[in-house]
Amino acid sequence: MQVLYNTPEIMALHLSDFDYHLPQERIAQIPIRPRDQSKLLVVNRKTGTLDHHHFYDLSSLLTDRDVLVLNNSKTLPMRTFGKKMTGGSIEILFLKKIAHDISHETWEVLSRPGIKKGQIVKFFEGERELMSLKCSGDVGYARIVDVYPMNCTVIEALHRIGQLPTPHYIHTLLSNPDDYQTIYAKPEGSAATPTAGLHFTQSLFDKLDKKGVQRIEITLHVGLGTFLPVKVDDITKHTMHKEWFMLTAKQADQLNTYKREGRRIIAVGTTSSRVLESCSVWNEKEQRHMLQSQTGETQAFFYPPYRFKYVDALITNFHLPKSTLLMLLSAFCAQNQPFISFQESMAGKAYTEAIKEGYRFFSFGDAMFIE
Repeated sequence: MQVLYNTPEIMALHLSDFDYHLPQERIAQIPIRPRDQSKLLVVNRKTGTLDHHHFYDLSSLLTDRDVLVLNNSKTLPMRTFGKKMTGGSIEILFLKKIAHDISHETWEVLSRPGIKKGQIVKFFEGERELMSLKCSGDVGYARIVDVYPMNCTVIEALHRIGQLPTPHYIHTLLSNPDDYQTIYAKPEGSAATPTAGLHFTQSLFDKLDKKGVQRIEITLHVGLGTFLPVKVDDITKHTMHKEWFMLTAKQADQLNTYKREGRRIIAVGTTSSRVLESCSVWNEKEQRHMLQSQTGETQAFFYPPYRFKYVDALITNFHLPKSTLLMLLSAFCAQNQPFISFQESMAGKAYTEAIKEGYRFFSFGDAMFIE
């Protein structure tokens, strides 16, 4: 789905409007332990104040009037290394299955080096061939391949030979792959982890439960739509790749009940916010936006001056310059405020403060709570 503005003015937005300088030493290479010891920058959109906390302080910052919405998608070991027919090695990142029949499955993948139409790649477990693929075309950045697993599914093969696909800016090999999974991850399907949820521990959940904070888990399988870089100068021309999500009728009904009760809906992560906003529809009878259950794919792309219809607050990590995640954050922080550039916005001021105060950035970094 493409996002429609609910304001008449569409301003010119350039990729450079969403840039900032980050010292390399601010990029977190390893997770903090325990996870909830990470820093938490609290941003108040009404007052413009910035307050410094730790993530475990959520148990005192939230009340029984708050609802956390979390993306429970589990990251698969989608990163593999195969052999070309010429004998050379090739890295394949499986993104999502798009079709299957009796003999093979069809997938979207990324490859390094690039794979050409008709090219064949074989994958081995030891000396034994486990599966092979043949490139049949491309769609944007991704390649379309037909995969032929041997006496197993592609998912089963990935679990046997695949690696967890950590981001390119993390140069440290994970000693424990679970460090790149949320503790509540369940349905498998993501090619990258919804990292805002990495800060939660069972101890923190127990404290939040005791406070009466409600939790609802929804699902969006993270793929190219979330982490693909923007390559066009006019960001309104950027097309998001489709990502599969599910919001059940039970989840939508429960969240709508909470909304009617005046509770605060807090999206944990940009992926959760994209699901909620994608499923938000205008309810003429109640004269407000409510959720409608959906299962499918979203291409929702949020940037200023988009006004969020359903999400009241957002917990998120610090994002890469010029990324669609930073654009979503900018729109959320600039709710009902004019946006000129990231540097001049409330979001930009929060990032400047975080850099000055030694916050850790990106997937294994610290977090923000924007209310």
